[in-house]
Amino acid sequence: MHREAGYTPPRSLRHWLIGRPLSTADAPHQTIGKGIGLAVFASDALSSTAYATQEMLVILAAAGTIAFGYVFPISIAIVVLLVIVALSYEQVIHAYPDGGGAYIVAHDNLGRFYALIAASALLTDYILTVSVSISSGAAQIVSAFPALHPYRVPIAVTAVFLITLINLRGVRESGTAIAIPSYFFIIMLYALVGTGLIRYFFGSLGGVVDPPPLETLGPLAAITPFLILHAFSSGTAALTGIEAISNGITAFKEPRSKNAGITLIYMAAILSTLFIGISFLTGKVHAVPSEQETVISQLARTIFNGQGILYLAIILATTVILILAANTAFAGFPRLGALMAKDGFLPRQLTYRGSRLVYSYGIVSLALIASVLIVIFQASVTRLIPLYAIGVFLSFTLAQFGMARRWWKSGKLKPEDELVESGSTLHYEKNWQTKMFANGFGAFCTAVVMVIFAVTKFRDGAWVVLLLIPLLVVMLQMINRHYRNLANRLSLEKFGGPPPQAVRHRVILPLSGVHQGSLEALRYARLLSNDVTAVHISIDPVETEKVKRRWEKWGEGTRLVIVDSPYRLFLEPLLGYLEEIIAQRQPNETITIVVPEFVPAERWHSLLHMQTAKLLRSELLSKPGVVVTNVPYQVF
Repeated sequence: MHREAGYTPPRSLRHWLIGRPLSTADAPHQTIGKGIGLAVFASDALSSTAYATQEMLVILAAAGTIAFGYVFPISIAIVVLLVIVALSYEQVIHAYPDGGGAYIVAHDNLGRFYALIAASALLTDYILTVSVSISSGAAQIVSAFPALHPYRVPIAVTAVFLITLINLRGVRESGTAIAIPSYFFIIMLYALVGTGLIRYFFGSLGGVVDPPPLETLGPLAAITPFLILHAFSSGTAALTGIEAISNGITAFKEPRSKNAGITLIYMAAILSTLFIGISFLTGKVHAVPSEQETVISQLARTIFNGQGILYLAIILATTVILILAANTAFAGFPRLGALMAKDGFLPRQLTYRGSRLVYSYGIVSLALIASVLIVIFQASVTRLIPLYAIGVFLSFTLAQFGMARRWWKSGKLKPEDELVESGSTLHYEKNWQTKMFANGFGAFCTAVVMVIFAVTKFRDGAWVVLLLIPLLVVMLQMINRHYRNLANRLSLEKFGGPPPQAVRHRVILPLSGVHQGSLEALRYARLLSNDVTAVHISIDPVETEKVKRRWEKWGEGTRLVIVDSPYRLFLEPLLGYLEEIIAQRQPNETITIVVPEFVPAERWHSLLHMQTAKLLRSELLSKPGVVVTNVPYQVF
């Protein structure tokens, strides 16, 4: 028999903040198209153009300004790598239309252990995406208004709170909210790059006027291959966020894979051109890395001849997109978390979809963890960036290696055969050798970059991620082991039926005083069993005598045990008595502890009463054959 609940959530402050609740039937209408999808899932990758070039300059500054000439060649190498990774994930999107990205690819093709490594790397990357992008947005504000420098951390944490609220309102609504600033950023950066290139080719592009003081991470050093590779690894931050679309395919309208794939191509094209343009112009205007003024700020005031309206528009657009770049993580982290929770590797609460049909627990968890990192690292992009890209390149490598093995399995099938896996259905592919070679080459490239990153950034903080990912894998396995053990204990497959009915039912009634509430509990206890024992802990002899006299009159002949407590303790003597009864429990005997509980008219009145039932429940939950029952007595 099915019934539909007629309950509609009433309006509250929560609904004012995140919007009215949506029914499950509204889910198909909450999907997004390519235009909104680019804003939701590409904001992280696009925003990296605002700091990736600067992070390369920070490393090269160790060899002096002469080393800045390597920025453009390094940027070209990064763009080549970006194209390889984008093409690989375009294949992932079509092969796994239900999303999951590197996690599901590794799970189906490499095994559970490698899937957990990929998932740990992605979860770490999403958390750092929020921390880095928000901190970079705060740095843009400080560049325009230096007086706010001491308030970088509060500004960043406030931004995390605001972006969390936006995402709690739902995918479609959050996407609409960030679409305008995202496209404004793209237009303004193309205007910046385009104007800069025109001025350069016409010979009117000067250098940075009054550049900020050059900041280096250490003493001057020679230009070495290690330094170049170190700068290259910092610049690969531009690739972070590319995998987000493959994790969130289910957010797109049908045909999902086609729309997601086209969005990925758009994102890669925009990111490549902007990144190359900014890196080229940075060298021509002689911008320098500094915590006091970002490279984008130096470029804008040089190209637009001062801090006029166009300069302020660039700073505003960059600041907003850097803050909203966290939206990519807020779109990807909860979906990946829900998928892993469904598989039993994360708490099941992450599968819960809130009132706005988003994974609310995942969104809030991400916000809290990222805020903690921002506070610890004082919203410094330079201090956070060494932790950043190693995890994402590990997931890139596993995803591409998994896809290469998928094509190999496809080649072993007959044209009429199919192989059903957890994430997709595999058919014979005519060009499987070409696809396998392409993904294998991509896996090799990203693996090399990952090793470069691990070596060059190890002392800067990459060791933290190298340690954190194995710890996360162990934690995920422990969570899964708990769920599997629980499922085995609760399984009905080998269950022979419930145990024989208890031949004896003993009821214990803790008694603080004799009143209407305790008599109501006594009436309920006698319904359960004829073997009822009331227990009173004697702290005050005068009060104990009152209890005895009243019980003789109202106790209906039920036995009363008085336990003296010379140290005026209540819970410990009661637990001691109960432990004695439990120790004497016979087979097939159930012991129920019935506790009277006041239900006051006002919630705050509960603070004025002993929470005996809750205390007993917490102490006795692990005892087999023992049940703690509250008997509420409403006092209105």
